[in-house]
Amino acid sequence: MCIGGIPSAELYDPAIGSFASTGALTAPRDLHTATLLQNGKVLVAGGFGDTSNCPFADVPAQNSAELYDPVAGSFNRTGDMTAIRGGHTATLLMNGKVLVAGGDQPGGGRDLANAELYDPSSETFTQTGEMVVARFRHTATLLKNGKVLIIGGYQLNSPNATSTAEVYDPATGSFTATGGMAMARAEHTATLLADGKVLIVGGESSVPGSSDLRVTATAEVYDPSTGLFSTTGSMTEARNSHTATLLPSGNVLIAGGGDDNSTAELYNPTTRSFSITGGMEVGRSGHSAILLQTDIVGGIVLVVGGGSLVPVATAELFFEDGNFWDY
Repeated sequence: MCIGGIPSAELYDPAIGSFASTGALTAPRDLHTATLLQNGKVLVAGGFGDTSNCPFADVPAQNSAELYDPVAGSFNRTGDMTAIRGGHTATLLMNGKVLVAGGDQPGGGRDLANAELYDPSSETFTQTGEMVVARFRHTATLLKNGKVLIIGGYQLNSPNATSTAEVYDPATGSFTATGGMAMARAEHTATLLADGKVLIVGGESSVPGSSDLRVTATAEVYDPSTGLFSTTGSMTEARNSHTATLLPSGNVLIAGGGDDNSTAELYNPTTRSFSITGGMEVGRSGHSAILLQTDIVGGIVLVVGGGSLVPVATAELFFEDGNFWDY
């Protein structure tokens, strides 16, 4: 089955537990980014947009970007990126700007090492320092010191994942290599923990001596104070294209992934171990998960959509207090 980008958008209202349509994007997009700005608007950038073709089948990415205004309920074009890209990352910096890094250009046949900054005050993108390694389907995590940790992803013009990592410093506008991961991985998750370390979970890893990829259950933790990764407990299930959500308790909810897995587990940073928790009602991969703003102990996580072969329109809620999933 071939799935292309779509222009529709909708809003979830936690008060009534339902979705409603909102204004449509100005262009269909897939593997784009959506970043909440400090002014309350959402920056949507890049991605693949041809709904008649498959992503990665010589479908050009796009350099266009747009802003969603929640007050007006509409999308409007903003300045274009300096490069076309999809499968990139977009990270809100402490100064309010957005770091856009890496990505893929199937139509151009190359992956990107370049990066740029979006300035909401001028609504323009400008180039910043270039990454040490060209990569896409990587992760970018804002550290407590204001720097951004870039991890893994697929390498330049290659199906192989990389174990390399680097740090972007907004003060100098440059990237610097940091310690490498114990395992090369792409389509993983990277979650900032309460103590400032970063939990890296799962993903696809290259098989030694082969161009094949395998899904992994391994995990590791990055320590910004040393610039090094250390292995931690492994998941009960191998996963990629899953979600990882930091809960108010400090635990991390790992959900779905792989071949539309419905299982979920919790990572405890104190014991450095994973334990299985209640499973989702629907198997999902490539879905989204967000912690809702509530006063419920343990918090509530909204999980939406997904589906590796057939798109899923359903959503469900996870409760850490023991009720687990509500479909």
